[in-house]
Amino acid sequence: MMFLVDTNVISELARQAPNAGVLAWARTVSVISLSVITVEEIFFGLAWKPNQRIHAWFEQFLLAHCQVYPISREIAQCAGQLRGKLASHGQTRTQADMLIAATAQIHQQTLVTRNSRDFQDCGIALFDPFA
Repeated sequence: MMFLVDTNVISELARQAPNAGVLAWARTVSVISLSVITVEEIFFGLAWKPNQRIHAWFEQFLLAHCQVYPISREIAQCAGQLRGKLASHGQTRTQADMLIAATAQIHQQTLVTRNSRDFQDCGIALFDPFA
């Protein structure tokens, strides 16, 4: 099984004492896939609230363990269609979340996130390692 990992899971892994369930899940995975959106969100957080330890950890983590997917035309189209379909049913979602969902859908990966509600009705498999 292939996994695309959401920002909240990466943030948890960077903690000094990560959640036991997240750590247990991470130990079973050799390569972690990320959307470029998640990379942007992590660097935004580090610029907003600088933390040299986490910055160094994340840089090393990216190089050693991650495959980063860019936003392709196909992913952008899928995200727009998802967001539009959900909006037509009164469900507002962020552009960032729909780009992440579309990345999981296009690459046929399970999205690992604590925020399953943000990705409901997106047609993707979800896994919450915090549960």
